[in-house]
Amino acid sequence: MSPNPVRIGLLGAGGIAVAHLPGLLRLGPVTVFAHDGARQLADTHAAAARAAGSSITVVDSLQELFDAVDMVDVVTPTSTHATVVRAALAAGKDVVSEKPLARTDADAADLVRCARDAGRTLVPAHVVRFFPAYVRLHEAVTTGLLGDLAVLRFVRSGAFPIRTPWFADHSLSGGIVLDQMIHDLDIARWVAGEVATVSAVRTRAGTEAEPVEAAHVLLTHRSGAISHVAGVWGPQHLPFTTEYAVTGTRGSLSHRSRDEVDHVADLATPDAVDGFLPEVDPADDPYAAELTEFVAAFRGGPAPRVSAEDGAAAVRIANAALTSIETGQPVVLS
Repeated sequence: MSPNPVRIGLLGAGGIAVAHLPGLLRLGPVTVFAHDGARQLADTHAAAARAAGSSITVVDSLQELFDAVDMVDVVTPTSTHATVVRAALAAGKDVVSEKPLARTDADAADLVRCARDAGRTLVPAHVVRFFPAYVRLHEAVTTGLLGDLAVLRFVRSGAFPIRTPWFADHSLSGGIVLDQMIHDLDIARWVAGEVATVSAVRTRAGTEAEPVEAAHVLLTHRSGAISHVAGVWGPQHLPFTTEYAVTGTRGSLSHRSRDEVDHVADLATPDAVDGFLPEVDPADDPYAAELTEFVAAFRGGPAPRVSAEDGAAAVRIANAALTSIETGQPVVLS
């Protein structure tokens, strides 16, 4: 645990909470509130908490959590983010919110305003900015190594998240574009700059029990660069993989997560992998790195590499893609 621990509130106990919790326990004692699963989450991580010299406490209400903590980490379903984040800001807490910052553009913009009015820091957990391959990409762009960017391609694939039914409801989650592909939409904007137009298509196949969803989003940046972002939610045995290829006037840079393993065989087996979240090295955990950076910012340190405004911009791009899917026309961003 940090030598100067911060009291942390964890709102939610789903799959992404499991990714956040090891990093949180290194920073300070954690208080958890969730409608379902909080006690199971605490019991499962009790040994890890002791090993980190920390603790996990479960409370029965949102107000109890606010009264007990200095900051709040929101890992609830997307459709609840706006309500929960507003409540945390109103309670005077700095807030980390899982991506997307909100389901709608209006809510995302309002959360930025609420944080500003409350004098608190709000950061969206766009964790891909902390994965080493994407840090290298950003450095290659900002140092001029690649020259002026021309074409960017991003691909992200994994198993359809059928264990949590709200993901399949586009009105609640935004589907693959707003939930999964928003990571690469954010990275495209991070490295290639503001987006001028968005075009997109999406398909859904399979059955209710075994669904498959895929989408392609084409971004034209104000710089003239073009980004192609593809996403797949596939069969349950499909492992989580990512890749990119970015080309500029001075060279190109590429990454394939599959190259980091000994073999690739996307075949159904009795011991199917969990393909919803990427595997991470516990010694170099991007989730822990982002939370450490965010807490340092809350305590007056340097601004984090991602801001509330970045989170709202990513929501706006993703929702523009959803509009393009619905209308069959490109969307111009003002």
